[in-house]
Formats: sequence, structure tokens, C-alpha cells
Amino acid sequence: MKTFEIVLSEERNVTLTMYLNLESREFHHTARPLMVVLPGGGYAMCSDREAEIVALQYMAVGYQAAVLRYTLRDKGGWPHPINDYDQAMEYIAAHAEEWHIDMDHTATVGFSAGGHLAACTATIAKHKPRGAICVYPAILADILDGCQPDMPRPHEHVSGDTSPCYIVTVRDDGLVNCKNSLVFALALEEKGVQFETHVYSYGNHGFSVGTPAIYYGSISPRVSEWVSGSIGWLEEIMGAFTDKGFTKPVLERTLFSDGEPFLSVNCSLKHILAQPEEVQTLVKPLKDGLRAFAEKSGFTYEGLCSFVGSYTLRTLLETLLIPQEKIEELNKGLKTIPNTL
Repeated sequence: MKTFEIVLSEERNVTLTMYLNLESREFHHTARPLMVVLPGGGYAMCSDREAEIVALQYMAVGYQAAVLRYTLRDKGGWPHPINDYDQAMEYIAAHAEEWHIDMDHTATVGFSAGGHLAACTATIAKHKPRGAICVYPAILADILDGCQPDMPRPHEHVSGDTSPCYIVTVRDDGLVNCKNSLVFALALEEKGVQFETHVYSYGNHGFSVGTPAIYYGSISPRVSEWVSGSIGWLEEIMGAFTDKGFTKPVLERTLFSDGEPFLSVNCSLKHILAQPEEVQTLVKPLKDGLRAFAEKSGFTYEGLCSFVGSYTLRTLLETLLIPQEKIEELNKGLKTIPNTL
């Protein structure tokens, strides 16, 4: 491992510490994914328990990692932290080839106040990551105003362009109530953005990676599972890193692709049925399958389409036991057609 620190602002004590997997003949020099770690600390400090130890978790599965110690409130506070992040991403991008980093496969992970910053990287940053991991994130006004008044409330900035998010908290967090995570998750749901959320039974606040060597309080032994869970989720969102590059992602950025430039099998049925005749010809086998199902089940075709209109084509095709190769063939055809609605 190669480690070095870059000073982004001497005046505000902003640093970026890089943790790079070494070049070696034992590894292929494929460009790696990047994890940017954002420690917590109420914007009054950057916790060491939420810094290097976190970076190492992701390095172990092939990521290059960086810890950003952003501007704290005694040095000016917001909006510096989000600008620090964007500055860091631009600096890393300028050295991406040298450091073997694939800038199309970046993620952030933040804790508490750093979780707030991670949520902001997903919602308002110039350089949004492919995925943001928010661990006991501060989202709501009551806790944010205790750090610094008038900071952005991430749930109010969720849009169709927001990055997918993985959210972790515990039911008994006495400092940042789990409602912060739930409100953020609900905002993502309302905009159709991919997310996964875990509310573990107990562990209170500040558990970091959840292992006994890091957190000494009473904590469910299952809490530490969030790390491996987040890695698996990121593989679904942006593909798994292998010695031959990245596999194809399983999930799109949004649950429904109704707002994307081109059509796909991840569009909702109601959206596809409103498309021109060219599209109706492509999806005729699906429509025939729905008609047959409606007749067998006592529905009208129109009533069934209305009932399952919010399902994606992929879900309906899989329900009708259409082979995956046929689904991908249809997807390939749809992706050539601009979304006109």
C-alpha cells in the first residue's frame, strides 16, 4: 500500500489522504474503483475511527481509497465541505491514470456529519459519485442546526439525478435519530432513485465499522455486516471489480428508467404503452402474454395493464417466465429508441 497526504487548503486545514494499492506483477494494472471516506464529528472534528480503518475495508476488495478531512466549522464551515469534495475529485481525476483509478466508478462513504456530506455528494455536488454510503447520517434540521445553521437538508434536494444511496443506522441512536435515515430513504423512494437501507436493532451512535476493536459500546453483532453489504450493493450499482475490469451492473441508477434519454426494459409498463407504434411492435410478445394471463385470471386486458402499470417491463417479463436472453434482446432493441415522452 502506498499512502500520502495532499493539502487542499492550508488555511482551512483541508487534506486528502490517498491509500493506493501498489503496482505489482501479481496484480493486473486495471483501473480500480475509488472510495472517498468522509469522517464524522459534528463538523467540529474529523473522527479517526471513521477514517483510515474504513478506507482499508474497501481497499481489501480492490478499491483505491481516499480520506477527505474537510473544512470544519471553526474554519468557516459550509459551504466549504461540499466544495472541498468537488476540489478533491478534480484533483484525483487529474491523477487518475497515474493512480490507476476509474473515475466512472467512484463512491463516497460518510458517517454522521460526514454522512450528511455523503448525502450531499449524491444530491448537490458537481461531481456526483456512482453511489453514496450514508452511515447514521445527519439529515434533518434539528441535528444539523446543532452543527451549523442553514446547512442543506439532503432530503429536500433529492431529484431524478441523485446518486443511488446505501443507508445504515440503528434503532437506538440517541444522537442522530433513525428518523434521519428514514426520511432520506423516503425522499429517494419518491423520486425513484435506487437505495438500500438498514436499521439495525441496537448500537447507538458512532459505531463506525461495528467491530469490537473500534467500538466499545453495546452493539448488535450484526451491525458490522453493513460493510460487506455495502460492497455487494456497490457491485449491483456499478459492477464488480475483477482483474479484467468491471462486470455489467445489475441495477440502473433509478428504479424506473422512464426519465432516461432512451427506452429500456427498466421503463414502467404504463410508460411503454404510451410510446409510438414502433415500440408497440417490439413489445407485442409481452402484450400477448398479458392478454393470455388476463383471460386465464378473469381480468380484462385493460384492467390488468392498469393494475400492473407501475411494474417495469423486466419484472413483468420475468413473471411471465420469458428467458433472460429474450429480455436482453428486447432491451437492446429498446435502447436504440429515444424516449419521446
